[in-house]
Amino acid sequence: MATGDGIPDGAIPSPGSLAGLRGRQDAPPFWTGTLPAIADRVGCTPAGLTSQEAAERLSRFGPNLASPPARRRLVLRIARKLAEPLVAILLAAALVSAIAGDWASFATIAVVVLLSVTLESVQEHSAEASVAALQRSVAIVATILRDGSPVGVPIDRIVPGDIALLRAGDLVPADGVILSSTAARADEALLTGEPYPVDKESAREDGSALTDLNALFAGTALVSGEAKLWVVATGARTRLGQIAAELRSAGSPGALERGLHRLGMVVLRLTIFLLLFVLLSQLALHRPPLESFLFAVAIAVGITPELLPMVMTVTLARGAVRMAGRKVIVRSLPAIHDLGAMDTLCTDKTGTLTKAEVELAETVTSSGARSGLVAELARVNSRFSTGLTTPLDAAILAGGGDSDLQQWTRIADAPFDFERRRSAVLAETLGERLVVIKGAPEHVLPLCPALGLPDGPTAVMDDRMRERVGALCQAQAEQGFRLLAVAWKRAPGHTTIGPEDESDLALAGFCLFRDPPKASATAAIAKLRGKGVAVKIISGDDPRVVRHLIGELGLPARGILTGEDIGRLTDTQLAHRAPHADLYARVSPEQKSRIVRALRARGHVVGFLGDGINDAPAIRAADVGISVAEGSNVAREAADIILLNQDLGVVADGVEEGRRTFSNIMKYVRAGASSNLGNMVSMSAAPLLLPFLPLLPIQVLINNLIYDVSELGIPFDTVEPEEMAEPHNWDIRGVLRFALVMGLLSSFFDMATFGLLLWVFEADAATFRTAWFVESMATQILVVFVIRTNGPSLKGRPHPALLASSLLALGCALLLASEIGAPLGFVALPGTIWGCIIALTVAYLAAAEFGKRMAASPRPASARRHTSHGKAPDGGG
Repeated sequence: MATGDGIPDGAIPSPGSLAGLRGRQDAPPFWTGTLPAIADRVGCTPAGLTSQEAAERLSRFGPNLASPPARRRLVLRIARKLAEPLVAILLAAALVSAIAGDWASFATIAVVVLLSVTLESVQEHSAEASVAALQRSVAIVATILRDGSPVGVPIDRIVPGDIALLRAGDLVPADGVILSSTAARADEALLTGEPYPVDKESAREDGSALTDLNALFAGTALVSGEAKLWVVATGARTRLGQIAAELRSAGSPGALERGLHRLGMVVLRLTIFLLLFVLLSQLALHRPPLESFLFAVAIAVGITPELLPMVMTVTLARGAVRMAGRKVIVRSLPAIHDLGAMDTLCTDKTGTLTKAEVELAETVTSSGARSGLVAELARVNSRFSTGLTTPLDAAILAGGGDSDLQQWTRIADAPFDFERRRSAVLAETLGERLVVIKGAPEHVLPLCPALGLPDGPTAVMDDRMRERVGALCQAQAEQGFRLLAVAWKRAPGHTTIGPEDESDLALAGFCLFRDPPKASATAAIAKLRGKGVAVKIISGDDPRVVRHLIGELGLPARGILTGEDIGRLTDTQLAHRAPHADLYARVSPEQKSRIVRALRARGHVVGFLGDGINDAPAIRAADVGISVAEGSNVAREAADIILLNQDLGVVADGVEEGRRTFSNIMKYVRAGASSNLGNMVSMSAAPLLLPFLPLLPIQVLINNLIYDVSELGIPFDTVEPEEMAEPHNWDIRGVLRFALVMGLLSSFFDMATFGLLLWVFEADAATFRTAWFVESMATQILVVFVIRTNGPSLKGRPHPALLASSLLALGCALLLASEIGAPLGFVALPGTIWGCIIALTVAYLAAAEFGKRMAASPRPASARRHTSHGKAPDGGG
């Protein structure tokens, strides 16, 4: 078998082949079996259907369209978002703030939640747009045999059993088997990602097993020839429909959503515990029930990170703006975070590692020597053939101008056809007429009893010589080249070409084609690997082509799995094998999604870069889906991120941006968790030691509000380079460890403050509350400059926005320790207490500089690998 341009399947199987689907366990392709078996299954004959039969089948099978998704009502969407633990806690905090009369806190929390829920709800429309793009990608009307006559039928009225008549330029309206073919070639790039057209042949009626070469698929296009298609699958049962179904299904949560859910559950548990503990302890001490309840609720609310959604939105939005400057369109803000969390990138080779262009790499003789005369003969054939110009013809002609052919005159030609798999041209140069033939080696070599060039002697092609030529073809194929054989014979006095002229030929040599690699690919992959991102190449091409490309680019790669291998594996087995293979060849569209899901099942955060319809399900299945501006509508609509330049280097830049974003989000989470936990522990323990509440409920809420204002500058903060060196993850255990260490350290200094105020200064209730409020505010606001980096706090400079928000909030807190704060229960403090607070604050910041190293101590390398590259532990990344 060969491609339409004479590319031998024996050397390199057809790049558009979908044979890998034959190994799929759960969904064998529709062409499995024989033509009679399919006829029995579909229940029809090659004569087509009558109008009555078509109407009956339309009612039974439904319209030939990918069904639009059931649109979820807006109310239900919002309800689902509000049911998230963190959002529910924030709503409770808003309610408590309203009850306490703190309308500023109520308004702040309500606005933050509203913006967050609105943002996420809008993003869910992308799946619906994906399906709409699928519908637009198919022809509107097709020529169908009805009642024995060809008529134009809207594609949504086509049913299984119909006979479609297709010509060059037609889009294929449904999946089916080819009953007859005349030089039919299909462009399946949108389904396979490969740039080479695929020859199609008619199905045999002798009971022979059918192959994918006997099938056409909805959404592809016939680029040459004609075909009579026996429709077997329509609507949701086509490959296009299956992709639509996958896009309609709810996508699995990304890394950001999973991390926020785990964080929300932790906060919810702590909130409930603190609420019950404080309330019961207050009631046990016979404190007023209403005051005890409000104080307990205020403490519980105080631990909630009210501004986390806002911090995330602003941080992610800033990241999107920066990425836009790098020609990257961010369609889903959470994808920026997921891009930074990504530890595995799956990408096709065509257009990413290669230029997606057919290029004539070399012309050689039968001995492998370079030859300009072979190139000239190939150009004569491509230039004077009246058949449709193919990408291979264009590549041959691009290798030399018409000036090389000025001495040649066309006499006649026999264009390429499916049966011969070759084209022939009769041309004359310098008074000598030659038949020049170009085609598949396996179809041309049997016609060549000799080998040599027109300007030299010829030799007999004996068995030993044929073995040498065959070995040359095999060697070139293993080097990633696609071959066309060029042969010739003298034809003095001939004015036409007949079948007899395509015999007794002399083999001149071969044209070698390739899809050239991108010069930037090696550096881009090295950059990604340097950032801890494993790159896996997923291709529909032959394993030898993939291996050669990887070797040509000098890329390290371990292990290879083919579509046939994957077809024999269960999902569980694939999940164990996938992390250890960097190359995937002869992979079907469905198998791409299986690979992504298998990697995610092992705890990896996976990105997928693709541009075709066949890539859309895998793009959707990944944590972060990436497409390119030149990709299909479906791929772009399914993607979270769109690259205006199809370059892996841009992805590497995006990884840096994602990690910068995550680092700033985690600054807020760690600072808020440690400060709030410390304050809440102190306030929970204080009633056991004090005859009065350490802070009034309104003072607790003001403390929390001022602290949140101080953190408004975090999204703008700078990030140290070491923070972007490796993939990040939502290590909830790490967050808890950090909060526990730093929170207890904060509580220790709070208790020291309690002791000084009670036993040294013998402060009354109002003075005690004011002094501790100031100390609490100073320590938790200023400590962010200590914990914003894992290194020495004086080494990195915070962003001016963070300095401004923090110092402004601290100034407001200090201002309340005067007559201005009297309505809230605060009083002016004497100078001795001010001096004590300053000393305690300095001591706490010094202790925090050392404590953060223990709190954020890195885990052993094995543990990091387990969390980042294996099955994530509970609560890990």
